[in-house]
Amino acid sequence: MEYVQERITTLHDFGDATPDAPINRATVVVPMTDREYRTPAAERVLSTLADIDPTRVIVALRTEPENVGAFNAWLDAFEPVETLWCDGPRLGALLAEHGLDGARGKGRDVWLALGVAALDSEYVVIHDADATSYSAAHVPRLLAPLAGDFGFVKGYYARVERNQLFGRLFRLFYVPLIRALADRHDAAILAYLDSFRYALAGEVALTADLARQLRVSREWGLEIDTLGAAFEGVGFAGTAQVDLGTHVHDHREVDGSAGLAAMSRAVGAAMFRAVEAHGVTPAYETLPARYETAARTLVDQYAADAAHNGLDYDRAAERDQASQYAAAIEPPGPDTRLPAWADTSLDPGRVRRAAREDLATATGAETAFDAKG
Repeated sequence: MEYVQERITTLHDFGDATPDAPINRATVVVPMTDREYRTPAAERVLSTLADIDPTRVIVALRTEPENVGAFNAWLDAFEPVETLWCDGPRLGALLAEHGLDGARGKGRDVWLALGVAALDSEYVVIHDADATSYSAAHVPRLLAPLAGDFGFVKGYYARVERNQLFGRLFRLFYVPLIRALADRHDAAILAYLDSFRYALAGEVALTADLARQLRVSREWGLEIDTLGAAFEGVGFAGTAQVDLGTHVHDHREVDGSAGLAAMSRAVGAAMFRAVEAHGVTPAYETLPARYETAARTLVDQYAADAAHNGLDYDRAAERDQASQYAAAIEPPGPDTRLPAWADTSLDPGRVRRAAREDLATATGAETAFDAKG
């Protein structure tokens, strides 16, 4: 146990207390795809949220039309869930009408849900549905600081499972990349990004006003986008991070279209957009080598920490993984982020209505999930 403070306020877990929180003024946004359908982790998350009873739980659902009926029937068992199907034809046409059609992914799903959530909630919590260690204390812990002096709250937690250290994309890509940048640039944005104990955690809480200011990447990179918006909107003084204990949830492979190496490109692009917007001009030609140097130092530190705690640790594999991530260090390319809700003419009320009409149409047919039994 420790009580170290960072540049941002760090709220520790000293004894499993659950603080008073404005749960009745908050909406919880939970993105889901087919991989969460009826999983034990998702069941635990939804059952726990039903017990906590926030104003609303919006499940931002990305799935094919033939699967919507079974998915929605499952979600209907958990109150107070509102299914926001993000792939229906009416919603697609509405987005196209406003020039907002394009790639679909987690960021786009969450962006749609944020617009709807901010219609009638003062606060918004965002988290995934894959934590088998999910606790009823998580939402109150994230929300409680918002009732005080803070506008943005990030969760952090340990990722130790199967006698190993996880959280690889954060440990082996994000942290050494930020440090390599900070070695050359004295910029407040870098100090801010380096203040979070688990910057890639998906668990955050924010005011509805800040939610309306988010520009969001359509696929991966959402976590960095929220940090960039929080830095601009509330800064160091308005930001807190909260200890959520130890998390156990799904892991991705490094390779593959949905693997960590692919994710590192999106995370890197989001990070470079954020730092460039605040005056940092990375030397992309030398940054990969400087990143790998920083990563090697961290690998040695992780190896020592693992040995100290009797954990298994493959130093060579971790170094190889960092070398793969180095390929993601390149200029970010065109900015295809969705606009802030505050800056678009799209009415989130119309988004909700279109999604509800799409859902009503889709749930009238037998589904592929039902056929699978």
